[in-house]
Amino acid sequence: MWLPKNDPIRNVLYIDLTKKKYWVENRSDIFEEYMGGVGAAIKLLEEELPKGADPLGPENTIVLAVGPFTGIYPIASKTVALFKSPHTGNLGESHAGGRSAIAIRLAGLGAIVIKGASDTPIWVSIYRHRVYFRDARALWGMRSSFTVGRIIRENERMPGFRTIMRIGKAGEKLVTYACVITETYRHFGRLGLGAVFGSKKLKGLVIAGRGSIPVANKREYREIYEKIYRTMVESPLMKKYHDLGTPANVLVLDKLRALPTKNLQQTCFENAKLLSGEYLAEKYLARRTACSHCPVACIHLAALREPYPDEPYFYKTTFVNYDYEPIYALGTMLGATTVDGFLKLLDTVEELGLDVMSTGVILAWLTEAYQRKVIGEKELMGVKPNWGNYEEYIKVVELIVEQPNDFYRALAKGVEYASSIYGGKEFALSFGGNEMPGYHTGPAAPLSYAIGSRHSHLDAGGYSLDEKTVGKELPPEEIVSRLIKEERWRQILSSLVVCFFARGVYRPEVVVNAFKALGIECSEEDLEGLGRKIHLLKYSLKIREGFNLDKIVFPRRIFEVPTPHGYLSEDNLKLMVNIFKNKIYSELQEEGLLEPISQN
Repeated sequence: MWLPKNDPIRNVLYIDLTKKKYWVENRSDIFEEYMGGVGAAIKLLEEELPKGADPLGPENTIVLAVGPFTGIYPIASKTVALFKSPHTGNLGESHAGGRSAIAIRLAGLGAIVIKGASDTPIWVSIYRHRVYFRDARALWGMRSSFTVGRIIRENERMPGFRTIMRIGKAGEKLVTYACVITETYRHFGRLGLGAVFGSKKLKGLVIAGRGSIPVANKREYREIYEKIYRTMVESPLMKKYHDLGTPANVLVLDKLRALPTKNLQQTCFENAKLLSGEYLAEKYLARRTACSHCPVACIHLAALREPYPDEPYFYKTTFVNYDYEPIYALGTMLGATTVDGFLKLLDTVEELGLDVMSTGVILAWLTEAYQRKVIGEKELMGVKPNWGNYEEYIKVVELIVEQPNDFYRALAKGVEYASSIYGGKEFALSFGGNEMPGYHTGPAAPLSYAIGSRHSHLDAGGYSLDEKTVGKELPPEEIVSRLIKEERWRQILSSLVVCFFARGVYRPEVVVNAFKALGIECSEEDLEGLGRKIHLLKYSLKIREGFNLDKIVFPRRIFEVPTPHGYLSEDNLKLMVNIFKNKIYSELQEEGLLEPISQN
């Protein structure tokens, strides 16, 4: 029911890197039932991913997908990537903005499925329904992901609306939290898609398309489009994202005492103003930019000016994209003392192609472990990480990518793995293998990190629920119920595919009217039902691949530092996990997606 008439989104491009072959299939069946985006992608991944697949083996499958609103409505600008994560060993899901979603849509595709592995480094170019396999041996080993993007751009002459995805050296070296960079300032960040690219010898992916997307009811379309657009640019719902971007959160969380600082040894930061969105906008902001078909422009670029050593009055200017999560991970968590140091480290992380959140949490753990003498200079090869010492942190990041000894090879697998070998597990901030996001707001946040279907920082909006209910003590059943409801609505947003920043704009009644202009009649109940269906399908796949709600372990540190709701209770969090487990397993069994199991 979700497929607009004659919409080419029904086309799925399959690419076999081993055989250097490709083909296109009409998958109306999937898009009719699962809408698109993450809904279509999880079904495609379920079909193509063998049970128990090695995340870094050729059998792992990458699915890139867009949705029915992509290229039609404002801020429906994300591409969804699904794969098996080398970082957690389970479902990996990452979203990226930039130009990628529109390029895929205009190429006449709804999804791209990538299988197998090349025997030599390549990049793949897609123009409409034609695929070219390019020799990337000259790019393999190149340090800078920025340079790789520029070389690919200069060597590709395909006309049309184009996106360039690529990995840095971290992806080549199979760092399990390596990312994929698209359009320089956007990323498939969390859970290691870059390492999956690297394991397949896939250095980059270029997609180009042309044309336009038809709509069924032009008059209704213009009316609903104008309404959505005006809400975005004139109401306060999106204003903070344009003015200061997500760094507007820094001072808010600091005031709440919910800002993780120095490996979560504290929740407010003496230098918070230095890293605030207000200060960065006043002193460093060079320009704002936007993803395609987005009127908000939440991407904020800082100008980092560095003098050349032997050339007085000559400066190198580097544009560095900053958001709240990088500020948390590489700023407050590392005890930043200078903005320049923070920006230099962030630029290095971007250049090498690492997930910034995982990198920052690992560096914070490393600093505390060094101070506690859990690890020493032998493991660190002479590097001396201390709070705010960005020269040393840059050395560590480069060594993680190069992996010259066992210790750095362990760091390249994440903080949970490294701490399990070298010690310091009691202050390692990891949830199921994935490093902690930047919110120590109350009980809903860590619960959402642990049980979220995407296993990432925006799952279920737990941090938001905490912030809205400061001063109140919600019953455990209500917290679980509200998180499930929000998570299932986010399955619809990521099937459309709409940026989560616009969740206040794309409410259910707006989505129903927007579909109507495309010739599709649906109700809010239909949307709710599909959200539940996608959520359960994701959980079915997660459990198939070994995810076990009975084995969830929360980091010890989160119970030692108070939140705005007071100290967290481990017993209370375990109770909520059990409430969630009973509900989700019962629904999975009801739908025939899980074998009957004992409910203890």
